[in-house]
Amino acid sequence: MERGDNQDKEVNVLNYSKRAPWLRAAVLGANDGLLSTASLMMGIGAVRKDIKSMILTGIAGLVGGACSMAIGEFVSVYSQRDIEKAQIKRDINLRNCDDHELEMRKKNLPCPLQAAGASAQSFAVGAAVPLLGAGFIKKYEVRLGVVIAVVSLALLMVGALGAVLGGAPVYKSSFRVVVGGWAAMGITCGLIKLIDDYSGF
Repeated sequence: MERGDNQDKEVNVLNYSKRAPWLRAAVLGANDGLLSTASLMMGIGAVRKDIKSMILTGIAGLVGGACSMAIGEFVSVYSQRDIEKAQIKRDINLRNCDDHELEMRKKNLPCPLQAAGASAQSFAVGAAVPLLGAGFIKKYEVRLGVVIAVVSLALLMVGALGAVLGGAPVYKSSFRVVVGGWAAMGITCGLIKLIDDYSGF
């Protein structure tokens, strides 16, 4: 009985390990979109009360961040693909594996364009949250409060989802993500406000 339980645990660990690459990319992309865009909007919101400045800042953050994520992921996955292709060539020369295995490895090579698109998409989805939260509220104080609230809720969901799918403790993971988000927004607001007050721009 104990042996069967151990085997079940091993299967679970294996499944979580297989989930890790795509899960990491999706969670990080959405988390980055949420945090970077919300922090930019909150930073500008600390020194500019009009909704136009805040929304334009958020859109710039979404577009620039999504492009950056896509390009970074494309370069990274393309490098990984080149390494795997080089290893396949070495194995062919050394005859370390049969033809069927080689065909499977070639078929399973990572796709840089697919990875880039997925990374940009997850970033854009995360970045859209603070934009939608602030887009319809003209009153300054309410707008800031709504952005903080919706971003906090979204971060909580991202942290919980990543924990459930990755087999990690839900409460600890969610807490880390939310507190990290608050810290990012608070630091950005404080620094931008400080620069605006003392820079003389």
